[in-house]
Amino acid sequence: MAVNGGAERLGLATLHRVPAQSRPLIRPGTVPAGIVHLGLGAFHRAHQAVFTEAAIGAAGGDWGIIGVAPRSTALVEALAAQDALFSVTTLAADRSETRVVGALAGVRHAASDPAAVVALLADPAIRVVTLTVTEKAYHLDPVSGVLRADPELTLDLTTDRLPVTVPGLLVRGLLARAAAQAGPIALVSCDNLPSNGRRLRGLVQQSLTLAGAPDAVLDALAGQVSFPGTMVDRIVPASTDGTLADARAALGVADLAAVAAEPYTQWVVEDDFPGGRPRWEQAGAVLTTDAGPWERLKLRGLNGVHSAVAYLGAVAGRETIAEALTLPGLTDVLRRFVADDVAASFTPPDGVRVTGYGDEALARFANPAIRHRTLQVAMDGSQKLPQRVLHTAVDLRAQGRPAYWSALVVAAWLRFLDGRADDGTVLPLDDPLADRITAALATAGDTPAGTVEALFALPEVFPAALADDDGFRADVAGWLGALRTHGVAAVLAGAA
Repeated sequence: MAVNGGAERLGLATLHRVPAQSRPLIRPGTVPAGIVHLGLGAFHRAHQAVFTEAAIGAAGGDWGIIGVAPRSTALVEALAAQDALFSVTTLAADRSETRVVGALAGVRHAASDPAAVVALLADPAIRVVTLTVTEKAYHLDPVSGVLRADPELTLDLTTDRLPVTVPGLLVRGLLARAAAQAGPIALVSCDNLPSNGRRLRGLVQQSLTLAGAPDAVLDALAGQVSFPGTMVDRIVPASTDGTLADARAALGVADLAAVAAEPYTQWVVEDDFPGGRPRWEQAGAVLTTDAGPWERLKLRGLNGVHSAVAYLGAVAGRETIAEALTLPGLTDVLRRFVADDVAASFTPPDGVRVTGYGDEALARFANPAIRHRTLQVAMDGSQKLPQRVLHTAVDLRAQGRPAYWSALVVAAWLRFLDGRADDGTVLPLDDPLADRITAALATAGDTPAGTVEALFALPEVFPAALADDDGFRADVAGWLGALRTHGVAAVLAGAA
């Protein structure tokens, strides 16, 4: 991204230059840290950080956030140079507004100083750890929830070297915390995983066992560590030069850590925090005893639709999600996917109508101010599709129902894996299972059935209930053949 061109940088010394309505609700340096966040990406800065600042502003508390970037030194350097200040620009279709957020009490870079991160996790002042590290950083099989064999993870858990993986950091921090008798803590996954709290609990328990933690330590941690489930929702596209330019125009100073997001935001959190928590409910969060129905609603009714738009749009040559939704027939097809498949696959939260939720999601996706690239959403399909689409299909088939529109979404992913759009544009494969996928495709032959046979044999992606389901496989192969022969536009026109 472009540099600031000599403009003054956002920071405590220049905060007085920022318009009053754009200044933070709390001033960095005045709120002690009580939270460590792993995954200092755009989503966290536009979501949990915003909720937490609003909660502190409304109800007080020592809940400043130490943000930990696993990899990006550029982001840590940008935030450090700005006294941990950054801005969020909210983009509606017809207007925008920018506000500086002051929730960060500091930043760290895990890769260059993992010992400092472990020390933070063991600090008694830290009572909450939140994570937005994406599905692949958990090193879990998305179908079974079992830790994947990984050389780096094995070294983290079985040697004394400084940890480089997220599970390694968590386990080392928890063991140090137990040794220091540092008190209770909540580990809070904010990633799009099914039953994310239970998944994180399973990850930690498996990792502690592999690390050889003594039974006494395991027992102590069991009574001190909670794993609240969550559902998070806000569309936050990757920052661009335009994001930085918009922030500079609104603030009067340069912000090299600026993010932009849609107006809509939601956070549902299971209220299980043994060491206390911010008053997030005063910032609009929903506190509940069970986030499961909300999570399934979002994963299936929003994320699943998002993936469908991304794959069909990318293959049709559309750059952004909003542009993809202008494809004739796509909106009608997606509404049928929600009504016929998603709504029939689970019981939603009380008072929520799934079709109405789906319509709201489509309206959000159509916001032209949010230039969310189809290729960005299409990344990591092997990790995303199980919880976003395949679980819907499994539940439908278990009821004896067809999963016809879910099969179209899977076929769109397989068509994306062909590597070229309908106009010949290269479609890059960015996926942690890229080598396995490429090897499987090499054995598939030229037929849709061959492709389905090869990819459905990947147990990390397709549960046995679908891998052995001849009817579902036939539907996927039928859609894939149509997409290859006629192209996305013609298939949508015929299906709508």
